[in-house]
Amino acid sequence: MNTNPQLTPDQRAALLETLHARFAAHPERHPSLTWAQVQARLEAHPERLWSLHEMERTGGEPDVVGVEAETRAVIFTDCAAESPVGRRNLCYDRQARQSRKKNAPATSALELAAAMGIEILTEDAYRALQQLGDFDTRTSSWLQTPPEIRALGGALFGDRRYNTVFIYHNGAESYYSVRGFRGTLRI
Repeated sequence: MNTNPQLTPDQRAALLETLHARFAAHPERHPSLTWAQVQARLEAHPERLWSLHEMERTGGEPDVVGVEAETRAVIFTDCAAESPVGRRNLCYDRQARQSRKKNAPATSALELAAAMGIEILTEDAYRALQQLGDFDTRTSSWLQTPPEIRALGGALFGDRRYNTVFIYHNGAESYYSVRGFRGTLRI
């Protein structure tokens, strides 16, 4: 496995063009930021571009949704209308995947997020994202699950139905064609 994945110059240019266009198309997601500020962070941390590329490649449509107060890190989050298509049909974590006796998926949400270098959204981050638009109206997304719930075999997921954001539970080993996960990346 490549421990230091790199983008080609063409991939890098295409990614930056896509991110810039999305940033410009959705100013409501980041009203206090300019593209120059975001680009400066990206240039200061080029090793993070691969993770953004993976978010884009798997259908996440990452965009800037804020800045971390303490570190001033720019926060990218998957802003695709529905849970990213390239990250569906996954159990919650490795333990859940390995516990399946039949039809286990090749990976899990937490394993894939780690391989991509991103984090799955917390419940708070998911609710904050839902303030920026209507997401997961036909799909759902796994969310970071508290250890005490996971220890009992469960995992959390969220969606938006009836103009309301719902947070639910399910067995961590379950997986569905309409459930994936949304990621976030601080740069």
